[in-house]
Amino acid sequence: MADFYLVAKAVHVIAVIAWMAGLFYLPRLFVYHAKSTVGEAVSEQFKIMERRLAKAIMLPAAVAAWIAGLLTGWLGGVLWPMPLWLAVKFAAVVVLSLFHGLLEHHRQQFAGDLRLCGERYFRIINEVPTLLLVVIVVLVIVRPFEA
Repeated sequence: MADFYLVAKAVHVIAVIAWMAGLFYLPRLFVYHAKSTVGEAVSEQFKIMERRLAKAIMLPAAVAAWIAGLLTGWLGGVLWPMPLWLAVKFAAVVVLSLFHGLLEHHRQQFAGDLRLCGERYFRIINEVPTLLLVVIVVLVIVRPFEA
């Protein structure tokens, strides 16, 4: 059982790295996409890049991160009763997942040639995954609130 726990933990870390890479990169693509003109060749190329990143990397990585994370928690015996540090981490991951949903919403807008937000907006939201990553890593490594 210990070997399976370590495999689940490794899969979780790998999936989180892939997911975070997409969460960092997609808003950056949006910054440049927002500066392009609808119908322009580069705009069409951004649509392809954004769709492939979201569908082929980010979504599978997010699903794998959630499944492997929950499995790791279950095998590690920390899901019930859940320690406070893990409950806060869980809340931060839910917010990260909602942010992923927001990025998918923006991706669909760009795919339909809607430009409702400018590059400044995307530059600002590009910082959200970094802040959440800091919170999550500190919670997992430091485990504050633990008796």
